[in-house]
Amino acid sequence: MAKEKRFEKVYSQGADSVEIWVDKETGVNYLYHQSGYSGGMTVLLDKDGKPVVTPCKE
Repeated sequence: MAKEKRFEKVYSQGADSVEIWVDKETGVNYLYHQSGYSGGMTVLLDKDGKPVVTPCKE
């Protein structure tokens, strides 16, 4: 039986990849940026420096 994917891409922009991914278990949003052969991911923060959290669907 296939396991459900934990992360879901909810946004994508531009030639150099900028994406937002959501952890479907916690609702935490992550920013991913790729340029050439390198890339990085970090927690997406709001204006107060707190993680952006999307309500999880139960």
